[in-house]
Amino acid sequence: MGSSLRRGVRAALGALACGVLAAGCAQEERAAPAPSPPGPKSTTAAAPPEAAAVAERYRAAGGDPDVSGIRQEATPDGVPLLIVWTRNPSLEARIFDKQAASIPAYLAAEEGAPLGRGYRMNVYGPEGTGLHQLDATP
Repeated sequence: MGSSLRRGVRAALGALACGVLAAGCAQEERAAPAPSPPGPKSTTAAAPPEAAAVAERYRAAGGDPDVSGIRQEATPDGVPLLIVWTRNPSLEARIFDKQAASIPAYLAAEEGAPLGRGYRMNVYGPEGTGLHQLDATP
């Protein structure tokens, strides 16, 4: 085989390999999205009394004054689901980021919540409408 023919074959094989790799990457990118944390898109507007009591203790410890309820539920995979009611209907990331840091920290330190395997958190606004969902599992 001549040298120009070998270069042409190499170039064709290289292009074919790049095409196969790119197709594989594109297929991975189109993989199914990670599932949302469990829980409804809406809930009751008012937190149940036991959830309101946890929120009261959280606020007394310096937590977000708009949080009106916090409940912890078991899930089939053993990762706790934190359900949070807030009086603030804002979708602002800044507010949610504070809640996403302070609520689990409070629950683990003060309420003994077992969050070592992570947690999922759903936040609901004053009308019971879902505001945020977070999956903080490894």
